[in-house]
Amino acid sequence: MTTWVRAVGRLRRERRAGVLVTVLEVRGHAPRDPGTKMVVAADTTWGTVGGGNLEASAVERARALLDTGSTSPERFTVGLSEHAPYGHGRQCCGGEVDVLLEPLPVVPAVAVVGMGHVGLELARVLARQDLDLHLVDSREQALAPDRLAVLDDAVAGVEVHHAPLPELVLAELPPGTHVIVLTHDHAEDHAIVDAALRADHLGSVGLIGSAAKWGRFRHHLLGAGHPPSAVDAVVTPIGLPDLPGKEPATIAVGVAAELLARLGAGRRAAGRGPAAGAEGTHAVE
Repeated sequence: MTTWVRAVGRLRRERRAGVLVTVLEVRGHAPRDPGTKMVVAADTTWGTVGGGNLEASAVERARALLDTGSTSPERFTVGLSEHAPYGHGRQCCGGEVDVLLEPLPVVPAVAVVGMGHVGLELARVLARQDLDLHLVDSREQALAPDRLAVLDDAVAGVEVHHAPLPELVLAELPPGTHVIVLTHDHAEDHAIVDAALRADHLGSVGLIGSAAKWGRFRHHLLGAGHPPSAVDAVVTPIGLPDLPGKEPATIAVGVAAELLARLGAGRRAAGRGPAAGAEGTHAVE
């Protein structure tokens, strides 16, 4: 496996942003051929597109993209002659190189806590998205490999967590993870929401259920000392209220659509401001 492929995989696993740099086109002589790639992160690089002013310029521009949080590819040209402008040493190969910079942003992370009928259908929808998907349940049989085989072709990175006390898994989730709570047990739901509100590294928290259920939960959560602003930021009911039908697949489609809309709004908002990991304190993006 080539260096840049391993680097992209490493950044994905570590949930770090990077930029894929590609020599797109060469006119005349250049240190590397078209198709040569390297990967740039904030503090390191992997591979090389030829060194010298060419590579230093690419790294500089790639890190500028990381600083702004831009997710749009960028193309630029570097001249390799003694008359070309340079900022990092002169290269006199005599050619001209077009370079493509492709941001590799940190993908959203979502935790589905409760893998019952609705949870499994929701996982099936979310697994088709480019995100990190965490599946959590206190029941081992709910996470059995044959039951989750429907996710074998997932686009998402899927991680399974079996825990008798699912709320303890929250501490292991990546910063900014959006938590969707829909277990088989209302007491378990309450413990998970309570733990999520006590964490300071998660994204939004969504809860399935009726207005009556939320009324009881809200009363107990406020009584436990949670600030009203944090409690009222819990997204409930989740899904699309006007979507007809109570079948698990129908509910799951509504929940996924509502969540993906919020994720999209969050990415657009992040693109207008400074770069940020998905960190937040239960704010609805």
